[in-house]
Amino acid sequence: MNDVYEQFKEVVMAVLPLAAVVIILQYTLIGLPPELFFRFLAGVVMVGLGLFLFLVGVHIGLLPIGEMIGAALPKTNKVWLILSAAFVLGVVVTIAEPDVRVLANQIDDVSEGAIGSWTLILSVSLGVGIFVLMSMVRTLFNVPLKYLLLGGYTLVGLLALVTPPSFLPISFDAGGVTTGPMTVPFILALGVGVTSVLQGKSSSSEGFGIVALASIGPIIAVMLLGVVYG
Repeated sequence: MNDVYEQFKEVVMAVLPLAAVVIILQYTLIGLPPELFFRFLAGVVMVGLGLFLFLVGVHIGLLPIGEMIGAALPKTNKVWLILSAAFVLGVVVTIAEPDVRVLANQIDDVSEGAIGSWTLILSVSLGVGIFVLMSMVRTLFNVPLKYLLLGGYTLVGLLALVTPPSFLPISFDAGGVTTGPMTVPFILALGVGVTSVLQGKSSSSEGFGIVALASIGPIIAVMLLGVVYG
């Protein structure tokens, strides 16, 4: 029950400042039509309720199952199974990410269908899946994180030289939207679960860094998409 109360406080602290600023602006500077302003207030209530239910679901469902899967995989002693599961989970959790869908739909509208929403969603998801797999390789074989980050961003820099300019901002935005409320909790829990078994609870912090790697994948994927479409 305390966890539910804490999630409620988090949502209130997240939504209330935005609502307060808009309300102050409404009565001082903006003066929106009453119908639109009431729609905003209704939206705030719905967003707050939805965010509250979502966060409760994350804490009672996604985080525990992510850690349990991460803890169970190393016990199989099958490297191929761990890597395959990491890739598949990275792909499917990104497909379910609301932020990715919002970005894909907006790009579909702006490009007038030239870049389909599903084309972008699948490209971003594959990028995340590959780099979640690489994060498992890092954990299994003790590869220093700095080398993977350096290699990943070196590749991003090289691809930026040949990627059409219109795709550059899209690619970096794609890297940002994958750090959303669905993807981050699950893959972080997965990484912590794996390291807690392989390296012990005292070293489970090694599971962090997986999000930093996962955000590189979509950037590279969309840049490659730009090279193909360009």
